[in-house]
Amino acid sequence: MTRVLTAILAGLFATAIASVPVSSETENSHPAYPGSINYLEGQASIGNETLSPSSVGSVRLDKGQTLTTEDGKIEILLTPGVFLRVDDSSSVKMVSPDLANTELALQKGRAMVEVLNISPDNNIRVDEDDVSTQLIKKGLYDFDAEEHQVRVFKGTAEVYAGVRPIKLTSEHELTLSTGGKLKARSFDTRPDEDDFFRWCALRSGYLSEASADEARAYIGVGPGWYGPGWYGSGWYWDPGFGIWTFIPATGIFYSPFGWGFYSPIYVYHSPFFYGGFWGHPVHRFGDFHEPYGHGFMPLGGFHGGGGFHFGGGFAGGGFAAGGHPR
Repeated sequence: MTRVLTAILAGLFATAIASVPVSSETENSHPAYPGSINYLEGQASIGNETLSPSSVGSVRLDKGQTLTTEDGKIEILLTPGVFLRVDDSSSVKMVSPDLANTELALQKGRAMVEVLNISPDNNIRVDEDDVSTQLIKKGLYDFDAEEHQVRVFKGTAEVYAGVRPIKLTSEHELTLSTGGKLKARSFDTRPDEDDFFRWCALRSGYLSEASADEARAYIGVGPGWYGPGWYGSGWYWDPGFGIWTFIPATGIFYSPFGWGFYSPIYVYHSPFFYGGFWGHPVHRFGDFHEPYGHGFMPLGGFHGGGGFHFGGGFAGGGFAAGGHPR
């Protein structure tokens, strides 16, 4: 009976997805949009405006504006479930902040995009060296303006550099050279699991923690399975962490780093997550994994010492894990 109810509710929620939902418990009066600043560490600015920790959740990168980091890193919302992270000494320009057409240009330095959820209607692009890369599937994408490279750790992208797009799949890269024919080639991800990569992984862990924390706000506080303010899949402000996080409509969505993002349906009336899922140990719902994230440890991942390369991260080849804890 539980499985039937879960399946019915999952179908209802999946058809009622809101683009940019706001938690009913938010302490932040500013709704989330593509370009919203979600985390700041160190020095960064938009044009002549210096950003500060108070900019998180209240400032966004608008069309035509350029964000520059000095000795600092920053995380920006793109579409629900998609996060742009910008490294030190880098700059990105917002070309289009529309939900259906979200486009940025990396002008200097390095940036990574983590994609937890993407719709066929989303056109998410990152431009570099006058070449446009469209992100097609869930995954982890790395853009390096200094090395003139596009790397796909996980996922699928299409690089538009001529008449026909060049397809990049997991563990493939493309050097945007000015001469000769552009050709994708495989690469070993391990040398690129550097400080910026690990910082991105930590951010993913904190977002997972916030997702689980905020999902609890919609469990059992109203009639039925979920509480007031629940809109379905989208961005939700977690006042405890002071950031926007992603909550899926149903099940668990796993990040490229192995962290889980939880639906209220999945954690409904569950005092703890049970062991047995892909060999994970018993883990109480309220426990924390400082400085990493909440919930199941990544498969291998950073806890396993093997890093992203050995961690796999995508939990059995996919992101979403439906069903309900027994």
